[in-house]
Amino acid sequence: NLSRDPDNAYFTEGVQEEILTRLAKVADLRVIARTSTQRYKSAPENLSQIAKELGVAHILEGSVQKAAEEVRVSVQLINASTQAHLWAETYDRKLTDIFAVESEIAKTIADTLQVKLSDPEQHAIRARPTENTEAYQLYLRGRYFWNKRTGADLKKAIDYFNQAIGKDPNYALAYAGLADAYVLLSGFGAASPKDSLPQAKAAAQKALELDNTLGEAHASLAQALFAYDFNFAEANREFRRAIELSPNYATAHQWYGQSGLAPLGQFENAIAEMKRALELDPLSVIINADLGSVLCSARRYDAAIEQLRKTVEMDPRFYYARWNLGVALEVKGLVEQAVVEYGKAIALDDDPLSSGLLAHLYAKIGQKDKALQIQERLREVSKQRYVSPYIFAMIHLGLGEKEQAIDFLEKTYQDRDGYNVAYIKVDPFFDPLRGDPRFEAFVQKIFATK
Repeated sequence: NLSRDPDNAYFTEGVQEEILTRLAKVADLRVIARTSTQRYKSAPENLSQIAKELGVAHILEGSVQKAAEEVRVSVQLINASTQAHLWAETYDRKLTDIFAVESEIAKTIADTLQVKLSDPEQHAIRARPTENTEAYQLYLRGRYFWNKRTGADLKKAIDYFNQAIGKDPNYALAYAGLADAYVLLSGFGAASPKDSLPQAKAAAQKALELDNTLGEAHASLAQALFAYDFNFAEANREFRRAIELSPNYATAHQWYGQSGLAPLGQFENAIAEMKRALELDPLSVIINADLGSVLCSARRYDAAIEQLRKTVEMDPRFYYARWNLGVALEVKGLVEQAVVEYGKAIALDDDPLSSGLLAHLYAKIGQKDKALQIQERLREVSKQRYVSPYIFAMIHLGLGEKEQAIDFLEKTYQDRDGYNVAYIKVDPFFDPLRGDPRFEAFVQKIFATK
């Protein structure tokens, strides 16, 4: 970002993401996602080292200057091993021409790398998502906050995506962004599933009505079908369609592995999809954390702990990685270390799940008073905001109260909280209930639409 206003960082990142999104549609290229490249944004010197870290042969380096309605975009395509410049160009344009610039850059990169483009790929590279520059900038702000992955930031993203739609009601990508934000809201403890997932589904369907080639929208629809409808078969069809349309879209591979395959116990394929996502976005903390979560569900506890410790090193403030590490440590039997990680997650974010996990652990190790104190506190919290019944199911299970635990699992199902209850077949916490006829009937009900 060469603009004097540091607030224009979102615009620079957006131009980068738009170029990447276009290139990501090209099956013959492997394109690294922006979340992994952004740490190199301050004109790095050692390009060959970066290329090695990211596993790529070429690097696109560029800068953006924006002042009022004028934009200058400078780019250079570099062979990372020889440092040779394969192509360089500077574009001085009006803000209204930014999509043409992004298309031209993507097309020239494909031509320079001698990639043969199919007709759909050429169409995807040429696409103008909106004619409204205000809508475009609002969309970019929405993506900026979506990538931060906290409940509060997802709510900001929703606000910006809605503003973008207000400026251009036919902006398919803005609806896809809205779907992406709503589909994650309950998973990050920021809304009830019934309040957020139907909105995710509606936004994804609207995006696809406007443009059915959007891989992002197919992936969001799939996530809603999994989390709200427990319709694994339909969700997995949509995940596969998303990957077919956007083979380099790391999130589609991530969600397919974690939501589409892991709940069914298809761990080899799930882990392969997660690793593919990491190839495309190696420095993404959410993908790294979710790989750890899938490894934990697969009972590969040592590998899960190693993966999640690596994620926490990448971003010590990412609470989601902290509580997932706590889970892996707990099921491995490293109780004291698990308590520490749950405590750190609680300090970093007010997601009630972290507190519920700590209460479950206290109950399990006989510290019943501490467990009951947290349970009471969560009951009070539930009067002000959504607290998933799954959290209370875990606490009752830790206390050895199996019937109450199943009662709360039933409530979780009624709340359509698939992010928690859809993993029931593989969740190590619920091993004490396996073989119980009422529990087994519940599991059958979850997977009835498989």
